[in-house]
Amino acid sequence: MSEEKALNFIEQIIEEDLKNGFPKEKLRFRFPPEPNGYLHVGHASAICLNFGLGIDYQAPVNLRFDDTNPAKEEQEFVDAIKRDVSWLGFQWAEERYASDYFQQLYDWAVEFIKKDKAYVDSQSSEDMAKQKGTPTQIGTNSPFRNRSIEENLDLFSRMKNGELPEGTHVLRAKIDMASTNMLMRDPIMYRILHKHHHRTGNDWCIYPMYDWAHGESDYVEGISHSLCTLEFLPHRELYDWFLDQIYPESSSGSNNLTKVRPKQREFARRNLSHTVVSKRKLMQLVQEGHVTAWDDPRMSTISGMRRRGFTPTAIRNFANTIGIAKRTNLIDVSLLEFCVREDLNKITPRVMAVLNPVKLVITNYPDGQEEWLEAENNPEEEVMTYRKVPFSKELYIEREDFQEEAHKKFFRLTLGTEVRLKNAYIIKGESVIKDSEGNIIEIHASYDVDSKSGSGTEASQRKVKGTIHWVSIPHAMEAEIRVYDRLFTHENPDGNKEVDFKEYINPNSLEIIKGYLEPSLKTAKVEDRFQFQRLGYFCVDKDSTREKMVFNKTVGLRDTWAKVEAKE
Repeated sequence: MSEEKALNFIEQIIEEDLKNGFPKEKLRFRFPPEPNGYLHVGHASAICLNFGLGIDYQAPVNLRFDDTNPAKEEQEFVDAIKRDVSWLGFQWAEERYASDYFQQLYDWAVEFIKKDKAYVDSQSSEDMAKQKGTPTQIGTNSPFRNRSIEENLDLFSRMKNGELPEGTHVLRAKIDMASTNMLMRDPIMYRILHKHHHRTGNDWCIYPMYDWAHGESDYVEGISHSLCTLEFLPHRELYDWFLDQIYPESSSGSNNLTKVRPKQREFARRNLSHTVVSKRKLMQLVQEGHVTAWDDPRMSTISGMRRRGFTPTAIRNFANTIGIAKRTNLIDVSLLEFCVREDLNKITPRVMAVLNPVKLVITNYPDGQEEWLEAENNPEEEVMTYRKVPFSKELYIEREDFQEEAHKKFFRLTLGTEVRLKNAYIIKGESVIKDSEGNIIEIHASYDVDSKSGSGTEASQRKVKGTIHWVSIPHAMEAEIRVYDRLFTHENPDGNKEVDFKEYINPNSLEIIKGYLEPSLKTAKVEDRFQFQRLGYFCVDKDSTREKMVFNKTVGLRDTWAKVEAKE
C-alpha cells in the first residue's frame, strides 16, 4: 500500500491487521450485490472501494451474487451487474453465488440442530413478531423453542423436500430472546419458498436468510474483510455468532475451506442529491412508467449514467473524491457532474451543432459555392488533429446568438456589428426578414472575403469581440436531441417519510428537440461522446438508427443549477 495519501479508516483497519501479523497474501475482498435490480451510484462507491483495495493490496476481489431470494431475483439483473462492474474498469477474480453454497449451508444448519443451536418454529409471522419484544422490552421464548432435536431434524428435512407449504415453518437460530440487540433474538435462518431459482431451478424449497448466508459465504471464499454499509452494523454481532459456531472446523476434503476468519466492517452510505438510490424506489419508477427503463438517462443507475454519457473515469473520480466515511450524508449531484465535465473536457471531440436554429444568409457569398474548412477536434489533445466542415451561403446559427438591438455587453451578432463564424469568416449583420407576427425568420449578413480563419491574411487576424458556431444548411444532419434535467425537484426526495418521494418528480426532466449537426457526426456510434461547442456535452443514444440519430445531453459546459439554487 503506498503511503503518499492519507489512509481512510478501512485502510487503517487493514494496515493494523497486517501489522499484527495477518499475511498479506491472505487478503481477499468481495462485492456482494443482490441481483434484484440494476446497480446505482451508491453501489459505484462500494465497487470502487472493494476493487480499489484489491488493486492497492494486489489482492483478489470476488463478485458474489447474493441470490438467496428467488422471488425477486432475475438473470437479467445478474447480466446487468456484470456489465456495469466491467464497464467501470474492474475485473473480479472469481464469479461466485450464494447459491453455490446452498448444500454446505444446509449441512451446517443440520449440525446447528444437532447441537441444539437451531429449531423449527411453527408460529405465524404475526405471533413471532409479538414474541420478539421491542428494543426496550425483552422477547419471550417461542412455544416451539424446546422441540426435540429429532423432531427438528424431521421437520427441517420435510421443509427442504417441499412437503410443507410456504409460511408454515421457519428454522431459527437458538441464541437469546433477552438480547439487547433485537437481531440476536433467535433470528430466522431459513424460510420455505416454493419458487423457481434462476440458477438452482426447483432443487430447493427452502432458502437461507441473508444474515445466515453472508458470513458463511465469506468464510467459504476466504474473504478477509467483508465491507458493508452502515445499516449492517447491528448485524455484525450475528455475523460473528454464526461464524463462532462453524469456526474453526476441520476441512471436509472436497470443500477445502480456507482458514481465514472474515471480519465485517461498515462504512456509510453516500446519498446523491436530486435522485433516489433505493433499488425498491428505482424499481417503482420503472414499473410505474415515470422513466422508460432501468437505463433511462435520468436514473441514478450505472447503466443510466452510462447511457447519459458519463464516463467510467468520471464515476471512479467521483467515488474517490467523496471517499468513505462513518456517517451517512447527502452529496450534491453537482460534484458528480463536475467530475463528468472535467473528464469529458479532456477526451471529447469538439463539433458544431445548432439546437435552436435561425437561418443566416451570407448575401455576398457566391450562390451554389461550398468550401470545406479545417476545424480542430480537441484543443486539449497533445497532438492536434483536424477535420473538415462544409461552409455555404446559407447557415443555421443559434437564435440567441442574434439580437436586432443589443446592449453593450452583447458580443454576438447584431445589425451593423461584426462577429467571427467559428473556423470560418468574419461576418457583419445587415438586415432581417420577419414573419407576420414579427418573429425573425432570416438574418442577412455580408462576409469579409479575406478573413478566413487560419489563412494568415491581415483580415483573418483582425480582432472581433465575439465568435459563434454555425452549421451549413445544405449539409446539416437533422437529429433528435434529448435534453435532461434533474429527475426530482427536491434535493432529498425521499428524506421526508411523510411525503411520497414521487411527489417531487420533475415534470420537465426531459425535453425533446430537433437539432442540426455538422455532417461529420453521421458516422458516430452508440455511446460516442462529443462536445457541441458552446452548448454542452452530448452522447449518441442506443435508440439511434441510420435514418435518425438520437443524442442525449450529458451535462452543460457550466453548472447552471448552482445559480438557480442560489437565487431560490
